[in-house]
Amino acid sequence: MRQPKPARLELQVLDVLWARGAASIREIQAAFPEPRPAYTTIQTTVYRLERKKAVRRTRKIGNAHIFEPIVAREVARARLLDHILSFFGGRPQSMMAQLVEAGRLTRADLRELEETIARSSARAKREGQQRR
Repeated sequence: MRQPKPARLELQVLDVLWARGAASIREIQAAFPEPRPAYTTIQTTVYRLERKKAVRRTRKIGNAHIFEPIVAREVARARLLDHILSFFGGRPQSMMAQLVEAGRLTRADLRELEETIARSSARAKREGQQRR
């Protein structure tokens, strides 16, 4: 099944739900900083996420439906990353070069990335040895 790619406001709504676990539309709107999107804008966005099977209604309290995320944050991040990488021919190096040229990636960032790669490689190596 093809998974949806959430838009910016959809991601912001999901962020609220990931942080809270479940919330009504009014609670989601209240979590936004000023100036907040209109209630109907949040409502439309939540309903769109529901159609995309990214959130679901779990219960009703009075007139308010309570929604919770179905898709995990890590899954949404992976989908978004795949979408972004598609603009760079699927190559992380091209994206990293663009970040460097735009001044958004520093040497300190690169050192941190190298440490992350080293930890990830070591973890993968340990897990590979444990499977034997």
